[in-house]
Amino acid sequence: MSNGGPRTVCFPFIGDFIGGSHLSALGLIRNLPRSFFAPLVVLHDTEGPVAELFRRESIDFEPAPVLNRLERAGAHNGAAVLNVARTLPALVGYLRARDVAIVHTNDGRAHLMWGLAARLAGSKHLWHHRGDATSFGLRRIAPWLPNRLVAVSKFASPRPGLFSAAAKCSVVHSPFDVTKTVGVDREDGRKNVIATIGCPPETRLLGYVGTLVDRKRPILFVEVLAALRRLEPKIEFAGLFFGNALNTLDDAARSRAQALGVADRIHFMGFRYPSEPWIAGLDALLVTAVNEPLGRTLVEAMLLGTPVIAADSGGNPEVVEDGETGMLVRPDDPSEFASACLKLFGDPSYLAHIVETARNEARARFSIERHVHAITAVYEDLLRTGDTTAPRVVSGAQGSL
Repeated sequence: MSNGGPRTVCFPFIGDFIGGSHLSALGLIRNLPRSFFAPLVVLHDTEGPVAELFRRESIDFEPAPVLNRLERAGAHNGAAVLNVARTLPALVGYLRARDVAIVHTNDGRAHLMWGLAARLAGSKHLWHHRGDATSFGLRRIAPWLPNRLVAVSKFASPRPGLFSAAAKCSVVHSPFDVTKTVGVDREDGRKNVIATIGCPPETRLLGYVGTLVDRKRPILFVEVLAALRRLEPKIEFAGLFFGNALNTLDDAARSRAQALGVADRIHFMGFRYPSEPWIAGLDALLVTAVNEPLGRTLVEAMLLGTPVIAADSGGNPEVVEDGETGMLVRPDDPSEFASACLKLFGDPSYLAHIVETARNEARARFSIERHVHAITAVYEDLLRTGDTTAPRVVSGAQGSL
């Protein structure tokens, strides 16, 4: 590493939508050791929700040198490639002028736009992959574009093959600020939720936390509520959606709830920040998502003492140990989710065991310090050699790379 001062790490974001990647990156940006690395946050939308989040968290950012931010369609179509090509001169010039050592991208559109620019500018490119292993970008672009790749779970990592990014991939779990959960009172959170939705105090509060997209199965969440009412008609419960919707899936969820007769049991809460008091107020977090690389809400709930019931799919089993730190059920099966809820609520000792074990495990495995240590080790490898290195897995409670 250079002795001439901290090296600049550029974090470009499109800025039009908040996801788990922004919250994870925010924790990394805030905690990078400034004596070695200087973060440069760049937004294509300086008035959008990501800009609002960063302002709220006192994270400085600059406007991108071009307005182009691509659309959410696949970046592998011809129009998108031409669109990216038009932005390259401005992005390359910007990276060179700012003497950027590493470009750390965190979503598909930024990978393509800024990854190509990094290559041409002579910067190193770190691709932070938060999708599943079947995505087009991971299979077809990641093998040749980035210098290194970080995946948030084993499930999200590229599969080995003749044309694969597996050899230059490390697994680094997302970071969580465990201190943000210390002062959160679950009873206060519960009272706030009940007051907000206007339900009886004995109501069981079941939460869906995350963007309403098909992979996360918001419709299944509604079907779980219907199955719960069918299995135990006397139980008072409410289902709460926390998150914004894409592709009008909130309307689809409302229609499904109406058809199943549980429309009066669901509440659309929108995106709430900070999320900790709301998650703490839940009696259970239901993670209905399939093929989820590594859901942030699982770990947040574990840290807050909210029990998790998750689909046995994607990266969920890498976080949740069934019967110990949560419950895993068959994916896309509303009856299994509902039965797990009843088991959880009907056995106080089982519930207490899961809550305590999950909290201890999450604190040990998912601290920001652990994440920053792992990512800066990748940075150091990039600056030292720039070549691919053997993949490393950061997991478990031992604290070693």
